Amino acid sequence: MDRPQAPALLLDALAPAHPAGILDAAERAERRGADRLVVSETAYDPFLQLARAADRTGSIELATGVAVALARTPMTLAYQAWGLHAASGGRAVIGLGSQVKPHIEKRFGMPWDRPAARMREYVHAVRAIWHSWQTGDRLRFRGDFYTHTVMTPVFAPDPVPAGVPRLLLAGVGPLMVRAAGAVADGFLSHPFTSVDYLTRQVLPALAEERGAAEAAGAAWTGRPFEIVGSVLTATGRTEEELRAHRASVRERLAFYASTPAYRPVLAQHGWEDLHEELHRLSLRGRWPEMAALIDDRVFDTFAVAGTVEEAAREIHRRYAGLATRVSVSLPEDADPDLGLDVLDALRALDGRPEPHGRGRDGYPPQSAR
Repeated sequence: MDRPQAPALLLDALAPAHPAGILDAAERAERRGADRLVVSETAYDPFLQLARAADRTGSIELATGVAVALARTPMTLAYQAWGLHAASGGRAVIGLGSQVKPHIEKRFGMPWDRPAARMREYVHAVRAIWHSWQTGDRLRFRGDFYTHTVMTPVFAPDPVPAGVPRLLLAGVGPLMVRAAGAVADGFLSHPFTSVDYLTRQVLPALAEERGAAEAAGAAWTGRPFEIVGSVLTATGRTEEELRAHRASVRERLAFYASTPAYRPVLAQHGWEDLHEELHRLSLRGRWPEMAALIDDRVFDTFAVAGTVEEAAREIHRRYAGLATRVSVSLPEDADPDLGLDVLDALRALDGRPEPHGRGRDGYPPQSAR
């Protein structure tokens, strides 16, 4: 299918949330011209680390990618996000995900039922809270899962001149994808998403739900809707490094493919049997055997590999005109500058100017002074 001429891809730099590296990562991403710094929630709180990054940067957007929504109440999330937004001068972008039932119930001790319906209401609740803070209107939110009706002035943060943050929602299955289209400002594609699944399953559902929200006059639909692609990438400066990263990505694909929540993606390609076999092996702890089941056909469907320039060309071929923006998801032990190198090559493919390497207030980043 031919795609219409599209604007240049916006480029998101992924950074670990570890406190020891976040400041350098933020400065480096801004200096290298990334449009957005994205920090996920694993062992550390992404809001805290992004707030630290706000003090070292001046223009790059600061995003959670993702924060675990259902581990928090809407009010808790609203305060954390608003604090980041205010501290960064309006640069926060809030990416949310649901996580999975065992983690929500057994790690966070929070309820899990009808997660897609709960997430829809969750986003509505956060928007209602933010609206109250931004306008001074009385907070009156009552839903099936959450009630927020008390907000005395002493507990209400000041309005943010830039307006409320954007809310993006991650999903894989059809119900959560539809929730994103219905209530969010954008969709965060999981790294284990093929272009075929995105084109045939995700985008039509998003468009249908977004169209209904626009027809209903939903206030948030005044903002453009983002499609964010996250691309599993194996690249390297030497053949040895590339081989090692290909092996790491293959192992990660095997893990994703063994997870029941991601079965619909494999089903799109007729690979349900692969999921069943990998799932059985994972239950027995036979992880070393699993990567061997990810053949080159499966690898090339979900990931890209090659030199920096080759990886960038393939990402551009797949996502230009399909996604609004992309991030490069490398193996955990890869040099993060490799990801920025791929973003540089993507920028060149779109003919975007090179960054000027300036940080906060137009001065070179602190690490370069």
